[in-house]
Amino acid sequence: MAHDLPEWVAELTDPRRAETLDGLADRLVPLAEHAIDVSRRLQAQLNELNDPFKREALYGRVERLKARAGEALDEITAEIAASGEERIERVWADWADKTGPGERGERERELRRMLDRDIVPALSERQRDVAEQVAERSSGALEEATQTLLTRVEELAKAVTDLIHDVLPLAREGLTLASRISALSGQARRAGRGPVPDELKDAGAETTRAFDEAVARLELEWAALGARSATVRAALRGAEESAFSRVTEEMTRCVEELAPEHVKALNEAEARARTLFEESAQG
Repeated sequence: MAHDLPEWVAELTDPRRAETLDGLADRLVPLAEHAIDVSRRLQAQLNELNDPFKREALYGRVERLKARAGEALDEITAEIAASGEERIERVWADWADKTGPGERGERERELRRMLDRDIVPALSERQRDVAEQVAERSSGALEEATQTLLTRVEELAKAVTDLIHDVLPLAREGLTLASRISALSGQARRAGRGPVPDELKDAGAETTRAFDEAVARLELEWAALGARSATVRAALRGAEESAFSRVTEEMTRCVEELAPEHVKALNEAEARARTLFEESAQG
């Protein structure tokens, strides 16, 4: 849908429509400011594009990966510990169902001492062994994932640096043009009042054409750079997520490999606990 501006907008911003020296100077002022504005916007976007590759941003990205990996490992470690506790609690629940409240007391305290002596140490050692193996595998995966992340960021940083070096002269071109327009505006004011001389009229027309061409390029580059910035941010985020997935996949793989032996150890611990409880009941 077209959105047309009022006719006076073109009248007051096109130096070619000026009939007097003051009118020419007045119309050149907004052109200079427009050139400055688009140049600054372009420079700001270049700075924003470069920000994710500064040292502190890179450090933060690596630390964020380590923190997320640590949280995932803590969750797995907690699940490993909970698996043993659940088995023991299941045995306790069965024993409690078969034993009246009045029959517990000292028997319960004695059973807990026996569990702490004969069952819990071996079960805890098994849980620590599994957790340590998962942690060791995770540490290796984290190191590899971090190196891959850094390599990808470095490759992306090189491409961004090349892009910045290509675009930066355009931003400077806008500032140079603004200076040229301001100088012409000052010349028109110093020329006094009255009609615009042919020399200044030609200079105004030429400057306007240069402005239209330069600003069109700058605005187009600004829009393209915005899309490129979004792509770079998405790529960085994708690299982080890929690195984290590499670590969690190794954690999952390690847990799956250790699961059969761990379940076997849990079953044996539960069986020993039940035997302990049964022998205590018979005694």
